[in-house]
Amino acid sequence: MNIQLKHSRGFTVVELVMAIAVGLVLLAALSTAVVSGQRSSTGIERKVTTNQDARAALEIMASEIRMASFNSLFTVNLWRNPTTCNVSGTQTYKGIQEATGTAITIEMDLDPDGNCGNAAGEIIRYEYDPANLRLNRESIACTPGRSADVQSFLGPIAGQPGVRTVEVANGALPVFRYFDGTGAQIAYANLPNDIPRIRRIEIALLVRSADVDPNTGQQRQMAYSTSVIPRNHGITGF
Repeated sequence: MNIQLKHSRGFTVVELVMAIAVGLVLLAALSTAVVSGQRSSTGIERKVTTNQDARAALEIMASEIRMASFNSLFTVNLWRNPTTCNVSGTQTYKGIQEATGTAITIEMDLDPDGNCGNAAGEIIRYEYDPANLRLNRESIACTPGRSADVQSFLGPIAGQPGVRTVEVANGALPVFRYFDGTGAQIAYANLPNDIPRIRRIEIALLVRSADVDPNTGQQRQMAYSTSVIPRNHGITGF
């Protein structure tokens, strides 16, 4: 016996079209949310990486510059000309033999053995390289003879353009600023003669990510700074 269901029927074309349209809208919204989440995650990751690199660089620089002029044996004529490794003719500069807005050369007797430059890390030079958007660190040794090891400390690595890293984009912003005991900034025009008056050094880095931020289409840029007091530099008697 056949039973006919009078009120049963399938979906109409209009209903199918509406269901498909609603589904497409939901898929588009979900896709947009996923892409936005991925972009946000990528942007945060680049910000964290840039922050970590810049902060680590500042901490290392600060710890080394803080030791400038360390001479626990009070050795006379300890300081070296960093260019020649001969005894410096400007002993009053002590362990800050160079001080400009873009470069600083510091010296210290870390052993201590009454000699400067015969142990690793006793003569260090930092220099901002604006053409290559990096900060270089040069380690100078004076025995036997003069030798120097220059490396990219923060920023693109020389000879390895494929390695993506942060960029130091200070431009006209000085990396180093110098202050006397009263807190007044020492004019660059008075350096290096006023090196003996230095009591505080401010380091400022304007750093940007190597890749663009997917949310803005531009490189993320951040500023970092720290102040260093080279306590040994103010000690008199040697």
